[in-house]
Amino acid sequence: MSYPSAPPPYNDRDPLNNPGMYPQPGGYPPSGPPQPGGYPPPYGQPSGFYPQPGGFFPPGGYPQPGGHPEPGHNEPPKPVMPMLPNVPFHGGDANMYNTSDGEQFGTFNDKAVRHAFIRRVYAIISVQLLVTVAIIAVFTFVDPVCTFVKRNPAVYYASYAVFFVTYMVLACCQGPRRRFPWNIILLAVFTLAMSFMTGTIASFYSSRAVVICIGITAIVSIAVTVFCFQTKVDFTSCGGLFAVLGIVLFITGIVTAIVLSFKYIYWLHMLYAAIGAICFTLFLAYDTQLVIGNRKHAISPEEYIYGAMQIYTDIVYIFINLLQIVGSRT
Repeated sequence: MSYPSAPPPYNDRDPLNNPGMYPQPGGYPPSGPPQPGGYPPPYGQPSGFYPQPGGFFPPGGYPQPGGHPEPGHNEPPKPVMPMLPNVPFHGGDANMYNTSDGEQFGTFNDKAVRHAFIRRVYAIISVQLLVTVAIIAVFTFVDPVCTFVKRNPAVYYASYAVFFVTYMVLACCQGPRRRFPWNIILLAVFTLAMSFMTGTIASFYSSRAVVICIGITAIVSIAVTVFCFQTKVDFTSCGGLFAVLGIVLFITGIVTAIVLSFKYIYWLHMLYAAIGAICFTLFLAYDTQLVIGNRKHAISPEEYIYGAMQIYTDIVYIFINLLQIVGSRT
């Protein structure tokens, strides 16, 4: 048996010249023009072998109806993922989102949150002031109570001690003033203690002086609140100045109390009362803007107990200092 000395020529391996090398139905299609849905001829064959509708097309050609588009030619735009808005993350508060108008949702800068916070704070202050005015009226207009307080000054010192302790707890301890119901309980005890302290002070003055001071305090408080809502002056940016002012007022009060305990000096008493009234009016403006917000510094919406306590304390101290000024002349 002889074997060929060389491999078969290339034409024998060409599928167009040797169609029998392809399987019949069920395998690869034979040579020739492709039927609809078949395969195109090898690359480089005459243009007559272009695919029918639904088939493939060679590189460089244009698709027939129902075919696939050629990259770069009449290709529809690709879908693009829409860009997300600018949503910066603020540490610890994932609910803070900036909007196009500069407002923020879920934070103190949101108008709805701020207005709800202000309403809650002033609702608490209103209840506190009503309780205080009621107790002052009892200590002023009920003669047995007024006489008892004057004869037993221990009521004043006890109420002052309770007021000071509860004030320091609410002002310095963040946990109790944010945890319900302890914050409400402490605030109630604080309000009653300060009301008793203010009532005992008012019992030493005439009822006329007490009524006048209540009216002046109400006018001053409303005027300062309206001014803080309307003005563009930012008192919260002067926090250091108000801190120094508070320290000076505290030290001056201690010195005045020591001097007056040995010898009563009328002008010194009036001077300190006037300074105290002015300082606590400024403190009221500062604390009001902290509650209102839209300033350099603002109180967190969770600190409604602290905000109410600060404004209430400022108003009561304005009344006490005015009472010392007006009461000495009636």
